[in-house]
Amino acid sequence: MNEALAFAFERVVPGLNAGLWASIGIIVPAALLGVVIGVTAGTLRVYGGAWPRRITNWYVSLFRGTPLVVQLYFWYFALPYVSIGGVSLILTPVQAAIIGFALCSGAYQSEYIRGGLLSIKRGQLLAAQALGITPLNCILSIVLPQAFRRALPGCGNEIIYLIKYSSLASIITVNELTGVGRGIAKATFQNTEVYVIVGLYYLALVTLAGQLLRLIENRLSIPGFEVKNS
Repeated sequence: MNEALAFAFERVVPGLNAGLWASIGIIVPAALLGVVIGVTAGTLRVYGGAWPRRITNWYVSLFRGTPLVVQLYFWYFALPYVSIGGVSLILTPVQAAIIGFALCSGAYQSEYIRGGLLSIKRGQLLAAQALGITPLNCILSIVLPQAFRRALPGCGNEIIYLIKYSSLASIITVNELTGVGRGIAKATFQNTEVYVIVGLYYLALVTLAGQLLRLIENRLSIPGFEVKNS
């Protein structure tokens, strides 16, 4: 028991702490970009013109219909071979991971935003227009805030998923939690101890994110408008 604890605190934890910061450096920007993309795509899918709707629907179908692993492989391994005007775009592993996670997460979050927007009664738009408010201002200042509150639990759930599938960044050589843990396990052959501790790190991240998301939900809630459980 003492040897296991010594191994954990002397060998595993210091290495995983470095991997933890690498994971956070991917999760945070990918989550923020995912929310922005999701809100934009979801809004265009409901209120955009014919072509914006068509393009965003294609985007959602593409990123929801293909495996995330394949998407990551494309951004890191295949994109450098795609030449546009003689110019090839080469991404670092971290850049490829952030772009891949953000675009995939945004596609799923757009569905929650779209559902939230469709749940808002059209009478609010008509009433706002009758008061002289432009359709764009009505969507941005009246409809979208309500829809975002309703979509927040689903969007938050997608962020939780993002934390867990950020472990896939290790397949494109990012030394995040899973990648560092795999390296320690290979070097020490103590797979059980290493991966149990890796799992605990992810559990802590998900728990912390869940608490933060609940705090945001409570801050954005409007008294008298919450759904009461019977």
